[in-house]
Amino acid sequence: MEFVTLRNGVTMPLEGFGVFQVPDAAVCQQAVSEALETGYRLIDTAAAYFNEEAVGAALKNCGIPREELFITTKLWIQDAGYESAKAAFQTSLDKLGLEYLDLYLIHQPMNDYYGAWRAMEELYEEGKVRAIGVCNFYPDRITDLCLNARIAPMVNQVELHPFFAQDAALENMRELGVQPEAWGPLAEGKHGIFTHPVLAEIGQKYGKTAAQVALRWNAQRGVVVIPKSTHKERMEENLDIWDFSLTEEDRNAIAALDLGHSEIIDHSAAQTAKFLNGWKIHD
Repeated sequence: MEFVTLRNGVTMPLEGFGVFQVPDAAVCQQAVSEALETGYRLIDTAAAYFNEEAVGAALKNCGIPREELFITTKLWIQDAGYESAKAAFQTSLDKLGLEYLDLYLIHQPMNDYYGAWRAMEELYEEGKVRAIGVCNFYPDRITDLCLNARIAPMVNQVELHPFFAQDAALENMRELGVQPEAWGPLAEGKHGIFTHPVLAEIGQKYGKTAAQVALRWNAQRGVVVIPKSTHKERMEENLDIWDFSLTEEDRNAIAALDLGHSEIIDHSAAQTAKFLNGWKIHD
């Protein structure tokens, strides 16, 4: 495992385990427990995933010292605001059964996220969270926040995979000192990524799968990756990416796969904003 150092000196694993779309408590708890047994130390959840309590149950029983874990959760749109963000943070902390978080992220650049950010700055200064950041902030939004916030975000979690490389967005984050993190690093299985001929051919040279090549490609770009699986053998496969390196030729072949846009979600669409704002996680 390799690590990155955030702008505030906090170290973060370059690979973690995500639990998006694992709402069943028993399945989620078992998956997180098996991920921790496999060697993952970064666990990424969110209030909107409805599984923080299951993650917390797995953490409680794992036997791993707290300081070796890196736990992330996220603030949903419904709670974006100064007071509501503070309340939502405490709710998440209680569900996870933790005394502090390693990383707290604004899930979407919607609603009163500036009010939420002010609350998160205070939570950070109070030592309740070791790092703060955002998700799905495209170059204009992340730049605006960095220019106007008292404490600039340390992480931006966005869609990043071979079919949506976002090279310009990555360069912008580097200039701003923001660590990129990839959700959907395996493109949510789209484009036949697990058997894609370009990725599979590269993998054959190293005795690796197409998925391992895709994950390694992002890691070599300095991007934190958080693949998800409920199958232990796939968890082990996804973590086994630290004993080979892609050549420039490999990386150029993968770069040619970039479509230049997302085929998972269009954050610029009015319909997306309506859908996400309509997604309520509590009364």
